[in-house]
Amino acid sequence: MISASAAKAIIKEQCETLPPVVVPIKQAMGTVLAEDIYAPVDIPCYPQSSMDGYAFSYAGWKPGEPLDLYGEMAAGSNQTIELIPGKAVRIFTGAAVPPGADTVVIQEKIRLEGDELHIEDPELKAGDNVRPIGSEISKNALALEKGTLLTAPGIGFLAGIGLAEVKVYPKPRVAIIVTGNELQEPGKPLEYGQVYESNSASLTAALEALLIRDIQLYRVADNLNSLSATLATALENADLVLLTGGISVGDYDFTLKATLECGIETIFHKIKQKPGKPILFGKQGQKPVFGLPGNPASVMTCFYEYVLVAIGEMQHRNLALRKRNAILANTVKKPAGPTHYLKGYADGEKVMSLEGQESYKLNSFARANCLIMLPEECTQAGPGDEVEIHILPF
Repeated sequence: MISASAAKAIIKEQCETLPPVVVPIKQAMGTVLAEDIYAPVDIPCYPQSSMDGYAFSYAGWKPGEPLDLYGEMAAGSNQTIELIPGKAVRIFTGAAVPPGADTVVIQEKIRLEGDELHIEDPELKAGDNVRPIGSEISKNALALEKGTLLTAPGIGFLAGIGLAEVKVYPKPRVAIIVTGNELQEPGKPLEYGQVYESNSASLTAALEALLIRDIQLYRVADNLNSLSATLATALENADLVLLTGGISVGDYDFTLKATLECGIETIFHKIKQKPGKPILFGKQGQKPVFGLPGNPASVMTCFYEYVLVAIGEMQHRNLALRKRNAILANTVKKPAGPTHYLKGYADGEKVMSLEGQESYKLNSFARANCLIMLPEECTQAGPGDEVEIHILPF
């Protein structure tokens, strides 16, 4: 067995970034740019009013003297009005400031007397309320660097400079394989000896929270031939494969054998931790494969602590859980040796370990907002002690 820290380092080293693809800008949320982006045009590409008001030539105006009104400029209008000194045009936010004008006085700072405009803004300066050409970005200037994570504002910025598509590192196509004869789908009656299958629901939700939509789900009985055939199919169609269950050493645990039959190289199997000790990480070529335990809390702990690391490497971004220290509010105990990840709830500077830490229980996970990491050498921590917590991404 290896340590938790060693396992994460191995995953980072072994997982490679997926080849870049070109996608429509509206599908790029949460991806990382695979190239530098340069502005194809000046933004704005014309002098633009930033307010509703009146445009005029500041140099051609004598403070205290009225200006003659001459027409109107609405946003989107392509009409041409050339102002001469002493005249003003009604203008609206986003409209082109006409030639001959260089300043806009806001409508709240004027007085109209017929067609005469009286400016009542003693603080007004030349150029006020006008966005110069290229004031957001100039043509051919670097807009966003390669490696930038595309957020909603970032996508809006790129759309605003006229881009319809971008080259990014894509989100992986993920296959989830759920194994277990005892599993029943939610919504159907339970027979004696059955449990409702929840791992596919929690994993799918966790992936969708990362905006990963291409998810294939397979359900397989505890049968080596069936599992091997399903795994082979999943490997053909996915960039990342997650198996749940069948990774221990029982008579009906076939996951390890199936991975070997499908030519998957085992990178490590078992980590010195609780929950989730039996986790397997392997690769077929460059495709990562995780054999996750069957118990629901183990599955989600391993997903957040290890699978997130792999997905981050594949997308050329850091998805590892954010870490910080917090003051423990109650007493926790563990044997020396394995790292423990306890479901916890952090409130301000303090964190409490929740009841129901067993690997088959999700009720505590459903209320948790962090995992409390107790290192190998720790055997007990109590109120007032400082512990490391990993913030869950929801």
